[in-house]
Amino acid sequence: MEHNSHTSMTEKTMNSVHMSPRQTTGTTVDEYSGESVNLSPYSSGEKPSVVRRFVDSFKPYDYSQLPIQYFTSHSAVDYINSNPSEFQPEMHPNHPDFDYSKLSELERNAIVTSSSPLSKQLKSRHLQMIALGGSIGTGLFVGVGSSLSAAGPFGLLIVWLFIASVIFVTMSSLAELAVAFPISGAFITFNSLFIDSSWGFAMAWNYALQWLVTLPLELVAASMTIQYWNSHVSPAVFVAIFWVLICIINLFGVKGYGEAESVFSIIKIVAVVGFIILSIIIISGGAPPEHRYIGGSNWHGPDGGMFNSSEPFKNMCSTIFTAAFSFAGVELFGLASCETANPKASIPKAMKQVFWRVLIFYIGSIIMIGLLVPYKSSQLLGNNTKAAIAGVDINVSPFVIAIQSAKIPALPSIMNAVIIITVLSVGNSSVYGSSRTLAALGALRQGPKILNYIDRRGRPLVALAVQFAIGLLCFLVLLPGKNGTADAFSWMLSLSGLCSIFTWWSICLCHLRFRAALRARARVAEEELVYTTNIWGSWYGLITLAIILGLQFWAALFPTGNGGKADVKGFFQIYLGGPVVFVCYALHKIYAYFYKGVPLTKFYYDAKEIDVDTGRREIDLEIVKQEIAEMREQARNRPWIYRLYNVFC
Repeated sequence: MEHNSHTSMTEKTMNSVHMSPRQTTGTTVDEYSGESVNLSPYSSGEKPSVVRRFVDSFKPYDYSQLPIQYFTSHSAVDYINSNPSEFQPEMHPNHPDFDYSKLSELERNAIVTSSSPLSKQLKSRHLQMIALGGSIGTGLFVGVGSSLSAAGPFGLLIVWLFIASVIFVTMSSLAELAVAFPISGAFITFNSLFIDSSWGFAMAWNYALQWLVTLPLELVAASMTIQYWNSHVSPAVFVAIFWVLICIINLFGVKGYGEAESVFSIIKIVAVVGFIILSIIIISGGAPPEHRYIGGSNWHGPDGGMFNSSEPFKNMCSTIFTAAFSFAGVELFGLASCETANPKASIPKAMKQVFWRVLIFYIGSIIMIGLLVPYKSSQLLGNNTKAAIAGVDINVSPFVIAIQSAKIPALPSIMNAVIIITVLSVGNSSVYGSSRTLAALGALRQGPKILNYIDRRGRPLVALAVQFAIGLLCFLVLLPGKNGTADAFSWMLSLSGLCSIFTWWSICLCHLRFRAALRARARVAEEELVYTTNIWGSWYGLITLAIILGLQFWAALFPTGNGGKADVKGFFQIYLGGPVVFVCYALHKIYAYFYKGVPLTKFYYDAKEIDVDTGRREIDLEIVKQEIAEMREQARNRPWIYRLYNVFC
């Protein structure tokens, strides 16, 4: 009887992790038994009013009525049920009374983050649009202008291609980890699981700060962009309107956010493709009324050139900051893995397609801009201090300059409207990025526990409220005088300036530590992971990003045009994120030493300490190996062109 009872528990656990879809309200169907399971907080015959459902949606989920199998990874369920003497086998890990005292910190972190009740409603198209929405922003539409002025057209192209190569290998590493571990916080949590809890604390708050300050910056940017049409209305009016709009979108939950990003991204894609086509026509001499052939004339002559002739290498190094800023957000697909219905299929596809789309849009646009706008053009410098600090001085947008030089009426206004949508899209993404990061911090006990408050609709409600409150800093735009406002936003921007580079560097390190942990157990990644990438890509990303941080340090401390002298204020306005990361790391290290007994000289987990199973959605290695073998056999039987396409797309 005991053996039969254990078998029944195992079968129940196996069945439970295949429930589809995973959700917090309504009903779902067990794919094996075919039985309908009620996950609603209401009884089957109860029909509450719309108002009551709306009010109740903000309440926390009643985990006392929720069996362990819901929202919990197979491995976590298996671990808990296999240790009946230590746990209550049927109690959900998110239940307030769940006892974690008998677990190590690593075990607790792995279980609680893989058991997050965040809504699982994102599909592959949402993931792609989320990453596109976060990465095609003001860095492309406006920021490229200052970089063109600093590096010249060919220098600009080299820097963007260089950063793109680093992004590709880094996102490939992230995709491997996110497919295996679709957990709350994703790469934020990976730092605490695979490297060190102190480093995880520092990187999590680094990433949270990046997005927390982005929202007020983008709201101000949108209000500044409106002034292209009407400079008489106070920017506070538009700031308030945009703040309310973004709050409403994100209160609809992850599905509302995903659909909004889909619309925003489609508009941006159409605008970029349209600009590239229009640029080809203008360059070829097809634009009325003059029909002047431009060709490569802006790459030579008194106002042209391939590189900035004044300190070309240092100027190229200084543009790395803008290039990294423009790609920031491409990693959001990894953060969304916890809220994805089928990460095994969606994440690799989203990673590959988003990267190539972003690369084509960026590189195509940069080539066109370099042909249309001379890098010595005085228009690229601008004179609106507030707008420049916010990153959206429309008058320095190379897109607008190129269209204006062709004397095409109405198109500059259309491009201005696109930039407003772009700014709102990035602001929308910032709410998603910060709220999910703050929720993970609460779950990992690296921030106030209340941050992990998830309501009945799977929304991290308190984390959202924190971001909405910090978004009100956008009203600093009302500060009197240009210098006060400019300084306030400069220091806010400095907090997020290097965050993306630190985040990408840490993703590469997480991937290397995960692979080291597998090797320590004599396990082969290609045999048990559905999606894998080459480990040399992570080494390339790790080393290259470290060099980039060093070059940026040099270029920020000794900027061009300063006679070789150090500029301390300018340095911190660019590099403040670096000291913030290491201060957070040092403070948590001291805390861990005094309260947890972690030696100050222990900087990372030993490979054998790292748990490579808890948190994985698929943990039955024999089934996984069989699936991988079948996938490879199918691929071998396909034409070589399909196999090549599958590698890159």
